[in-house]
Amino acid sequence: MNPRYSLVVPFYNEAGNVTAVVGDAVGVLASLGEPFEAVLVDDGSTDATGEEIAAAAARWPACRVLRLPERAGQAAALLAGLESARGEQILTMDGDGQNDPRDFPALLALAEAGRFDLVCGWRVDRHDARWRRLASRMANAVRRAVLRDRVHDAGCQLRVMRREVRAALRPMELLQAFIPALAVAAGFRVGELPVRHHPRRLGTSKYPLARLWWRPAAAMIRLRRELWRRPRP
Repeated sequence: MNPRYSLVVPFYNEAGNVTAVVGDAVGVLASLGEPFEAVLVDDGSTDATGEEIAAAAARWPACRVLRLPERAGQAAALLAGLESARGEQILTMDGDGQNDPRDFPALLALAEAGRFDLVCGWRVDRHDARWRRLASRMANAVRRAVLRDRVHDAGCQLRVMRREVRAALRPMELLQAFIPALAVAAGFRVGELPVRHHPRRLGTSKYPLARLWWRPAAAMIRLRRELWRRPRP
């Protein structure tokens, strides 16, 4: 029997964060009283992340490990996990410990009430460097105006989606930031909810300032051209 909930967490070089991230998430999902799985994606990590993921899977039987042979990037790792997920509702979060799985019940409540097909977290009190917060705020404003996805924080990976939303997704650069836009373009209902955000405890961000601007801008322009050509649902 397939689980009701599938959690997908991509990891890349997050040694020291894995056990706490997985343990906290498993605890929250177990409290919901429904069958669940956690798909832990190792995106070709070169540190001890793989060993920590294996240890987590041995400790919590609801976990499944998906190892990519070499680094493919967050977008590809996330998509691989989504395609592997078997649940009716698919939950996603980052593996750096900054997302809080205690917000999943509230996101799930909106999704399971039938109001939305995709519910996105919105980090209203974000604990990152000031330059990163400013860059993200400006990028989100531009993206929202261009792609009309109606969400304030497309970079937040704390999300819940119905399994059917996967049909709107495809391999593309920075997919993780454009899932709301793709879902809206496919006719799915997208909502958002304020969520917690924590400072990074260990490790470093995989997105320096340059990658927060020119790559998302180029990918956004390509996607906008594609959506212009696509018939609206």
